[in-house]
Order: sequence, then C-alpha cells, then structure tokens
Amino acid sequence: MLKNYTIEDLAYMVDHTQLAANACPAAFEKLCSEAVEYGFHMVAINSAQVEFCAKLLKGTRVHVGAAISFPLGQCTLKSKMFETSDAIENGADEIDYVLTIPKLIMGDTDYIRREMEAIVGICREANVISKVIFENCYLTKEQIVTAAEIARDVRPDFIKTSTGFGTGGALVEDVALMKKTVGDAVKVKAAGGIRTPEAMLAMVNAGAERIGTSAGVKIIDALRSGNAVLDNSAAY
Repeated sequence: MLKNYTIEDLAYMVDHTQLAANACPAAFEKLCSEAVEYGFHMVAINSAQVEFCAKLLKGTRVHVGAAISFPLGQCTLKSKMFETSDAIENGADEIDYVLTIPKLIMGDTDYIRREMEAIVGICREANVISKVIFENCYLTKEQIVTAAEIARDVRPDFIKTSTGFGTGGALVEDVALMKKTVGDAVKVKAAGGIRTPEAMLAMVNAGAERIGTSAGVKIIDALRSGNAVLDNSAAY
C-alpha cells in the first residue's frame, strides 16, 4: 500500500514529459509553466531543448532532464558521453540515457557496465542525477534483472522502465522486479503509458519513486478532484 503521500508529494514525483519530434517552442513554454504551477519534479525533454527550458526554469525548483540517445539507444558510447556532457553544459541537471539494448540482449554485460560507469561517472562529477533506461518491452525478465544487478553495483540514481516509444510501456510487475533487485541502492522510475491516477498509484505501490508521463496535469487534477483513490493497489 502507499505511504502517507500528499497530492503535492505525488506531484513532485512527476517528470513532466515533452519528447515529440514536432514540438515547437510554445510547447516547451507550456511544459515549463505547467511544471512550475503543478510542482512537478522535472521536465523531460530531448537535449536540443535543454538550454531553452533551463532559461525558462531558472530560479524555480523544477529540474531540467535531458533524454540521451533517445529513444533507441543506438549511438556509440563516445557519442552518448558527448551528448551527456553537452546537455549538462547547457543546463541539464538530470540525465536519462537509453542503454545499448542489443548489447544487453546478446549478453555483453561488460559493455553495459562500461557504458553505465562512463555516463554515471560524468553525471556524478557534475553533481547531476543519472537515470538508466532499460526499455523493458524488448527484454526478458532475466535480462531486466541482469541490467538491474549491474546498476546495483554502478549506482546510478535511478533505473527506468521505458522510453514510451517502444512496443510497450511500464508494467507494475517490472517495476516490482527492478526494485526487488536493486533494493535501496538505486531508485526506480516508471515511464511509458502512465496516463491515469490509478496507473501512477500502482507504479508507486510497486516501488517507483519517479513517474515519467505527459499526462501529469490530468493525473494531478484527478487526484485533487477526488476522482482517484490514494491507496489504490490495482495492477496496471
């Protein structure tokens, strides 16, 4: 069951998301304004928009999160490292990067570890929060556990279920599995297809401490109106 979270606590778990390829400046102005108004934790954006959003959010408590090698993860480690450093230089204080999915599927755990150590190291040196996106829809449960075990050793701040651009999004069972594997060493972020208060609450029940969603406004409005049950534990 949920802890005694207030609606404000739940709002501060939301990473307010705008990752559309055709999003123009007005969309990011709206995103940042809503994030401040609703008390969301972060805006989740592609790295090209980091500098713009960082200026809009200067002086607020809302973080700027850059999606790195998004959404496929199909970049070299060198390019991922550069994009990470560039985003931080432009004002990002959180990094969500997509791991190299085929390497994990093929069992090349040395590469996954090396990649994670490199990007988490850049973030740690800059005092920036790091999140590793697994994209669980392409992985077996065993592969999810393997990636989570590596993360338990490397210690990014979060491991994350999905980009929202794959063949499936966050599943309660995956969140629970990830959290069981990492314990208190790493936090879990659920993202992908979370569009209702019930879905969000189920993810939090399963162990997620951040929720990536483009439906944050709708979710918090529903919670405030009393149209959702705060101790909801149904599966999603």
